[in-house]
Amino acid sequence: MNAKRGTLPHLYHPADIAKALGMSEWWVKEQARRRRIPFTKPGRAYRFTDEQFAEILHLFETRPAASARVLPPRADPPVARASVGPRPVRLATAHVKLRARPPRRTSMSLNQQQDAA
Repeated sequence: MNAKRGTLPHLYHPADIAKALGMSEWWVKEQARRRRIPFTKPGRAYRFTDEQFAEILHLFETRPAASARVLPPRADPPVARASVGPRPVRLATAHVKLRARPPRRTSMSLNQQQDAA
């Protein structure tokens, strides 16, 4: 609870969280629905407290590896490489024979519909 007695915590909407993260509102709701991020759901709507937002930031935080070596900047600018050429064509080795689904309606039901009309 907040320091003042009787005050409720501020609840953020998914749109607020999405704007802060640079993601879409749909993405935030989908992550909450899949239980990948913490959330509060009073009723049918997703809401987020300050603590949950901070936890979401920590969940998606990326840090460099401890053994990562920092390379010194290059003195000369990188040279543009010539293109290697077109990509090779990928040949399908396994052929799959496609089959049509059986019709949902039988010819008898079509005749009955025409008779009824």
